[in-house]
Amino acid sequence: MSKKLTFLDKTFWITESEDNPKHVATIQLLKMPANADNDYVDKLLAQMRSFEQATAPFNCRVKRVLGYPVKFVPVEQLDMQYHVQLHTIDDLSDRPSLDNFVASLHEPWLDRDKPLWQYHLIKDHNTEQFAIYIKIHHMCGDGSTLIRWFQAGYSQSPEPNEFTPVWAMDRSQKTRPKPPFFKAVFGGLWDMLIATKDLVWILCRLLFKLLRINQNYMPLPFSGTKTVLTGQVKKGRAVATLNMDFGRIQKLSKRLRASANEVMLSVFDIAVHQQLSDYGQTFEKALYTNMPINLRKAGEVSYGNQIAIVPVELAHGQTDPYLRLREIIANHRIVTKAAKASHPASFSYYTLLIQSYATLFEMLGLSNWVKPIANLLVSNMPGPRETMYFKDSQLLASYPISTITPGGGVNITMVSYQGQANIGFVCCNQNINSLEPLAQYCIEAFDMLEQCIDDPSLNIEDIGERVNEEHVSIVEDGSFHH
Repeated sequence: MSKKLTFLDKTFWITESEDNPKHVATIQLLKMPANADNDYVDKLLAQMRSFEQATAPFNCRVKRVLGYPVKFVPVEQLDMQYHVQLHTIDDLSDRPSLDNFVASLHEPWLDRDKPLWQYHLIKDHNTEQFAIYIKIHHMCGDGSTLIRWFQAGYSQSPEPNEFTPVWAMDRSQKTRPKPPFFKAVFGGLWDMLIATKDLVWILCRLLFKLLRINQNYMPLPFSGTKTVLTGQVKKGRAVATLNMDFGRIQKLSKRLRASANEVMLSVFDIAVHQQLSDYGQTFEKALYTNMPINLRKAGEVSYGNQIAIVPVELAHGQTDPYLRLREIIANHRIVTKAAKASHPASFSYYTLLIQSYATLFEMLGLSNWVKPIANLLVSNMPGPRETMYFKDSQLLASYPISTITPGGGVNITMVSYQGQANIGFVCCNQNINSLEPLAQYCIEAFDMLEQCIDDPSLNIEDIGERVNEEHVSIVEDGSFHH
């Protein structure tokens, strides 16, 4: 059974290059069962390779016409030596070393003549743990789709005998009755007209902002600041992973009257500033983040990509972490308000519009010469609250490692699991040595944000910001006397 590709799906194929592959991934840490012998991972490898029959899209390659992707078509046979591989490293407990090894696996693109996925089992000779690095092309699905698929490959209790990997599972969807022809044609046409109207209004509002007629709207595209993390994406990746207590994040968000996402945006903003300041960079305006928006209707479980990505301005000029958070909250809610006021498809069209320009600059090798759309991309997705098992091995953590958007920057993805926030960082490593400091700065930024509620004297000493002070009063502080 073949499947047609949406235009958004196709863009991930068309814009892919060896310098900037468009796969997404996860690195999962697992604990072997208590009775596991020394060749447990080797036996698991053999068992996984025995599932040679897959379901869509895991059994499909991309059919092309003159290089243009048309649809997914089934392959006659899977090359299981390619799709499931085994690696041995010195010490899985050495997190920076594991992150570096994962970065080397994340760099190359998938074989375009095969189904677009791979499983890499990683073991050592010293611990009772092993890891699985999974990568799959972004055209197969967006984050929420892939999270749903891979959760289906796990169980809430050990299953040593009943085990089916995700690629062999039946994910056939229930056939929905087709709407009447008149409703399908004219309903779709009406939706397109409304979405186009809303897109025109979005562009008009952005023009008003450019002309300084009304500043209270979403950021103008390509307003990001050039940094050592942005520019033309080249081969080479830096990867880092981090665990944070999700209960602490939720508790802090309640105390600060903010969403968990807004709290973490503030944390990442401070941490990225601190990492950039280590490279001597200073900034006269705020950095920007790209914010993914899920365009699916409630309960919709179709695969493919149904997302929009729009920039959000972060904070600038405040050394008080709490005041930086309030600034981010205000900016974040301007964008969410604009999204709620528009047809979902209009934001998808807007994403395609601005990302097309960014992609064109990347394909022409001009990304170093233009401002990026944003400096980082932050997304978060809910994961299972209960302990999960892969066959009979306990899942300890699952860190998402995403792709890099045109124009570069650092991509930060967070997935909650069993009361923890598993966070993955990835960027091009052409101009930086490592993202491990960024992970540490996130811990420090969260601690400071947590402590500043009760201690207003806590300030960020220096994160590389320059502020041009504007005198708005003729009366200086402390100069008025009775």
